[in-house]
Amino acid sequence: MKPFREISASQLSSLSLPDEMKAWGYLLIRNVLPVEDITRMLEEITRIVSASGWLLSDRSPAERVSDARAACGDPDPAFKRVYEQIFNLQAFHAFAHHSALRQVMHLLVGQDLLVHPKPIGRLIFPNCDRLVIHAHQDHRSLDGDAESFTAWMPLHDCPVEVGPLQIMEGSHVYGLQGVDPTTGIIAKETARGGEWAGGPIYAGDVLIFHSLTVHAATPNTSTQLRISMDCRFQDARRAVNPANFVFPGSGNDKSWEAIYAGWPSEELKYFWKTMPLLFEPSRATLAKLADTEAEPKLRARYARILDQLEAQGLS
Repeated sequence: MKPFREISASQLSSLSLPDEMKAWGYLLIRNVLPVEDITRMLEEITRIVSASGWLLSDRSPAERVSDARAACGDPDPAFKRVYEQIFNLQAFHAFAHHSALRQVMHLLVGQDLLVHPKPIGRLIFPNCDRLVIHAHQDHRSLDGDAESFTAWMPLHDCPVEVGPLQIMEGSHVYGLQGVDPTTGIIAKETARGGEWAGGPIYAGDVLIFHSLTVHAATPNTSTQLRISMDCRFQDARRAVNPANFVFPGSGNDKSWEAIYAGWPSEELKYFWKTMPLLFEPSRATLAKLADTEAEPKLRARYARILDQLEAQGLS
């Protein structure tokens, strides 16, 4: 595996980020985010996972040494209970809007920047094969316009043994690639693109990649819980999947109102409602699919999306 192609934050004014992304399918930019801001976010998350028994009690929570007996991941109920506490934090959502991160994303997509409203926290236990994230493309889950981007940020230094991401250079130019129909995984042996690139990623660095870029996690072979965030961005004038603004899962009692109930301020609540968003599928298409889709589960999903959009006053 070759080392990542790196960009220093000090080089941003002299480079064309769109050209770099077009050529490689990713950008690894060093020293973008202030370490003190990352540390505050990490401490909030660490308090939650420590109180939930995920870390060894005889070690400092700052060391993030995991208790193997607590190992879990999505969709385990034990994982979801803890993750919900993290997702409900106002600081967790505000992190995707950090001024330094927004500045970089403006350089990549332009002034009309849409920050997707559901950041993702990755809480990866070590030495647990079933939790390793294998090769895939984000566009399969995002839909909407393919010209969207993920910013992956570790909230602590992430040497190779802790499990940073790997990128298949140039894989974004081949469109959606074939997957195993059972697992949704792209076989590394048959993935189309250039060489795989990887290496350590440190607190403050941001790895940004195209929604069609094939990527995977390096296995976490350390003793530490890996804590990172995925935040997604795009040009606000491009189509976006309305499911990214609601909670369409069956039996899902999540709502923005429930999430916002514990926030200490009004900042960022429904920030997207003032933007002229282009939904794909549109509300009209969703209404048709809710009536005509052959699969009952999909009909119900489309109906839930439509109901939640209407509750927000979105069209």
